Amino acid sequence: MAEVRLSAWVHGHVQGVGFRWWTRARALELGLTGFAANKPDGRVHVLAQGPREACEQLLDLLRSDATPGRVEKVIEDWSDAGEPMTGFAER
Repeated sequence: MAEVRLSAWVHGHVQGVGFRWWTRARALELGLTGFAANKPDGRVHVLAQGPREACEQLLDLLRSDATPGRVEKVIEDWSDAGEPMTGFAER
């Protein structure tokens, strides 16, 4: 199965609430690599790489009511997989 790269910008109250840790745990459960990083403007940038189905599942989770904090919206961008990554980091 071809791999893809998901770049998701998560808006809302998502910093200081364990959101990056929660995202990392879900991504690892789905077998994805990448990172979740706080941005100075209060967003969290999630970059995930792996099978498209797994990335779509992560995106659904990011938009669900199960996240820590309060997600107002998620803007997504899809591309072909880039260089292989290992693990899923919190930045």
